[in-house]
Amino acid sequence: MKEYEVVWEIFNLCSNNQMRDVFIDEIQIADTEEYVKKKFAGKEVTYEKSVLENGTIIYDIMTSGIHQRMSFTEI
Repeated sequence: MKEYEVVWEIFNLCSNNQMRDVFIDEIQIADTEEYVKKKFAGKEVTYEKSVLENGTIIYDIMTSGIHQRMSFTEI
């Protein structure tokens, strides 16, 4: 298992409000994609995965018409 810092961002849909909800956590997991699937289990979800040069794994997620992002940086 690897240890990650996870940043979960929920983007605000209101056009006049650019704020977003941001949650930060440290977790130990074997598979980041499995973690995302479990987090949104039972919901209709689409996501795109990208990996940055520094190894950070980013999932851009759409669920219930809301854009969310989860970033996993290995500690």
